[in-house]
Amino acid sequence: MIVIYVSCCLIIIFTHLDKIPSAVALIFKSAFSINAAAGGIMGYGIKTAMQKGVARGIFSNEAGLGSAPIAAAAAKTNEPARQGLVTMTGTFIDTIIVCTMTGLSIIISGCIEQNPELEGVAITDAAFRYGLPFPEKVSSFLLMICLMFFAFTTILGWNYYSERCLSYLTGSNKTLTIVFRVLYILAVFIAPYLAVSAVWNISDIFNGLMALPNVTALIALSGITVKETESYFRKLKLPR
Repeated sequence: MIVIYVSCCLIIIFTHLDKIPSAVALIFKSAFSINAAAGGIMGYGIKTAMQKGVARGIFSNEAGLGSAPIAAAAAKTNEPARQGLVTMTGTFIDTIIVCTMTGLSIIISGCIEQNPELEGVAITDAAFRYGLPFPEKVSSFLLMICLMFFAFTTILGWNYYSERCLSYLTGSNKTLTIVFRVLYILAVFIAPYLAVSAVWNISDIFNGLMALPNVTALIALSGITVKETESYFRKLKLPR
């Protein structure tokens, strides 16, 4: 999944190397322009950065939501700190690699300039069609394959997280688990008919509701986390 997607993004980047400097300049110019600074002073820029930047960042890697530890807790390991470090690679791959590649591909392809009304996955689809040196149908098909895997694994992952939480709260009640699975599947079929903005708003609200208690717990347990991590590094004889 990642290999196909990143490979397509790398093809776009390497076939448009001359546009990389201007793309990077545009990113910094947009972030630190006078308009951005003025908007930040007025509060609007900060609000937008929090809403779009933080919310989308959390959506891409789930950092701080407390969902990944549900899967990590099932791992067989003698060192919790080691499993925590392994789990952190997911954040690096999702945000630093996949999101950066996507952003550069979109800017380099110039699809936004030609179609400013695009939103959601349509932007990436346009970037692939404009940027890849393949027929447009082939480029769209490659993205569709990647999205299919992205969506399918996300659906399975969140179902697992939800079921583990439900089992904990209900004592592994099989009837409630079956009911939940039916409702979950129905939600999967309903979601495609919602507007993109509605999907993002619902996701942001529920992500925020998840993050609030989890971040509180992280702060309360930070001392234990530091202690376990330092102990693990001492065993490896590595600096902190």
